[in-house]
Amino acid sequence: MTHVAEIVTFSLANSTTPEEFVKLSRASEGFVRSAPGFTHRHLSQGEDGRWTDYVVWTDMKAAKDAAAQFPQQDFCADLMAAINPESIQMRHENVLWNMTA
Repeated sequence: MTHVAEIVTFSLANSTTPEEFVKLSRASEGFVRSAPGFTHRHLSQGEDGRWTDYVVWTDMKAAKDAAAQFPQQDFCADLMAAINPESIQMRHENVLWNMTA
């Protein structure tokens, strides 16, 4: 089975601290965790200050369905206000190989 990675990279809005953003992101946990097809998620920040939200879904339909429903969730407005909208890049990719410890 081929999983699908949803990869979103972005920068925070000027007034948002990393701690605030992690707290806002955690508010989305219930929605993401309960979405059909969710397998796992990582949120990271690079040395350059850019962030990556990496979510793996069982298939493309699950990924796109969750992406379509995301903006309608109660937490979304606050989360999106913490992100510089001009910096957002989102893509869906087929996972071709996976390695774990």
